[in-house]
Amino acid sequence: MSQHTIESTGLERSTLTKICQQTLAAPVEQSGIGLHSGQLVRVCIQPAEANTGRRFVRIDQPGAPTIPARCQAVEQTVLSTELRCGNASVRTVEHLLATLVGLGIDNACIEIDGPEVPLLDGSARDWVAAIAVVGLVQQPTQRSTAQLRSPVWVQDGDAFVAALPAPALRFTYGIDFEVSAIGSQWFSWTPASQGDPFITEIAPARTFGLAHQIEYLRSQNLIRGGSLENALVCDGDRWLNPPLRFDNEPVRHKLLDLLGDLSLMGTLPQAHFLAYKASHRLHVQLSKNVQEVLELNQKPL
Repeated sequence: MSQHTIESTGLERSTLTKICQQTLAAPVEQSGIGLHSGQLVRVCIQPAEANTGRRFVRIDQPGAPTIPARCQAVEQTVLSTELRCGNASVRTVEHLLATLVGLGIDNACIEIDGPEVPLLDGSARDWVAAIAVVGLVQQPTQRSTAQLRSPVWVQDGDAFVAALPAPALRFTYGIDFEVSAIGSQWFSWTPASQGDPFITEIAPARTFGLAHQIEYLRSQNLIRGGSLENALVCDGDRWLNPPLRFDNEPVRHKLLDLLGDLSLMGTLPQAHFLAYKASHRLHVQLSKNVQEVLELNQKPL
């Protein structure tokens, strides 16, 4: 994806800090293998009306059931985030949802003909490139805004995710692995910063795994679609498929996952989201807790 392509569609200006809601200017299609299912799936992201939010539609099922991309729809969070509504579900939604919220896309109808969003190259880069081709349009409706007034956090041992009152939206992530190729890493990102756009600093970061865990995970019917083409694999002090796109690509990918899970709130409140050694489960639980706090703040005394 060239810089010319990005600039011609205006994606570098389509951030979470926009005042008006946005949707795609035209449909976007992608197809690929699901990380856990190993199935070939096609996705078509359709523009959507203002105030309809981001939602999935299982076009392969009778009646094409809709699954809202909201906290209330979360079914499970084992190595990915899965949403469910009735008998319809969709898994590994976090990379695509992170792309939509990272580009400032409030409303989108995501038609999918299988149970899991394609992993593509393991990052959000291919989603960004496809959306850059069609561009975005502003909608004549203001984006809802909220400001966090008090800290909210969830913790499990030394792992935690917190949302802190802040003057601007910000995300910070830390990880700590015993394997030396990863070790301890931190990364912080502010959407309002013109020098650190989502498309170049977050979207290219790929998912990663540890070589000694692969056999066990596959025995648990997981990562059946994983390969060296769509995931970084770490074996102790080395990577099996270098080079990395960033020195700290693993922690940047964790921030990508966090952004996707937080998008389940709908519109992100103004806050500093801080995570350390966290998981999809903790990400989603924080999203639910923050949503509850914001709803309470809106109720009249």
